[in-house]
Amino acid sequence: MKENKETYRIIISGGGTGGHVYPAIAIARAWNEKYPESEVLFVGAEGKMEMQKVPEAGYKIEGLRIAGLQRRLTLENLWFPFKVLDSLQKAKKLIKNFNPHLVVGVGGYASGPVLFAAQRKKVPTLIQEQNSYAGLTNKVLAKSADTICVAYPDMDRYFPADKIRYTGNPVRKDILDITDKKERALKHFGLQASKPVILSIGGSLGARTLNQALLQHMKEFDKKGYQVLWQTGKFYHQEVSRKVTESGLKNIHPMEFIREMDLAYAAATLVISRSGALSVSELSLVGKPVIFIPSPNVAEDHQTKNAMAFVSQNAALLLKDSEAITNLAPMVHDLLQDPEKQQSLSDAIKTLAKPEAAKEIVHAMENLLT
Repeated sequence: MKENKETYRIIISGGGTGGHVYPAIAIARAWNEKYPESEVLFVGAEGKMEMQKVPEAGYKIEGLRIAGLQRRLTLENLWFPFKVLDSLQKAKKLIKNFNPHLVVGVGGYASGPVLFAAQRKKVPTLIQEQNSYAGLTNKVLAKSADTICVAYPDMDRYFPADKIRYTGNPVRKDILDITDKKERALKHFGLQASKPVILSIGGSLGARTLNQALLQHMKEFDKKGYQVLWQTGKFYHQEVSRKVTESGLKNIHPMEFIREMDLAYAAATLVISRSGALSVSELSLVGKPVIFIPSPNVAEDHQTKNAMAFVSQNAALLLKDSEAITNLAPMVHDLLQDPEKQQSLSDAIKTLAKPEAAKEIVHAMENLLT
């Protein structure tokens, strides 16, 4: 790509979870690929993962004291209005001092004060909504936003139709093409090519139900010769590893966290996953058969809505969290015994992929600067 010498100052605000942080970094990288002279500043929430992940990716970040309102009555809630006011003041100063050409909000606590301050100063704003169910902050901010980039169709239920751009969610570059990585992936994880591979991913902290379900059925899976590449999350890794070792299971491979996700996807015959926005977007690009087990512990049950957008197109299977421990093994067995079903799920989920999401978001950003 020809290097563009135009210089812009861009603020990207939000975070809290990987589903917000990693798309934000992908947007920044795509922008800097096209406009390498630009300065990109991130604004996050103090104590949240973006304060670590963004600097690791090579970008500056400012932190706000903003935090969420607890659903139960706690002392923390007494501080909430003061944290909001403090964050609004700091956001206002950041907008004044950095003087951005454009502000992008990716959701999460920090997104609200920064976009609000930018909109008050008539700075162009763009919202990137990752989920199929719009969060309250984004719905409020959308009224004054210039453009809203979404990952699912029919989002005019929440946002003004004339502002919506259907771009998809930007994902890590290394998973855009895994077609030639299977042999290397099997070698990397010590897996056998002759046996199916079940990949279970429940997030960096772990998903309790997924772990309980696999603990319940791991002996059965091992006996059938299914290999399980199992991201347990840090909260559960010690317990899971101990039980796998005590049981002497050779086909079960628990890992606290899988860094080489491109290789994990390449090795997988099928994937068991939560249905957070980032996972769903990555899996549509990967094109493997998927069993989604949505987390019930999220706002407005948005993970079920994310999954249903795919299940309704016969592009994935859905298993309720409350039924996972009982029904996961039969569903896995049925799917692994049905190559036609595996292929149809794989073909269908690929049709919903948006591999150029980051570039499309950059294009939407450019339109606000002309």
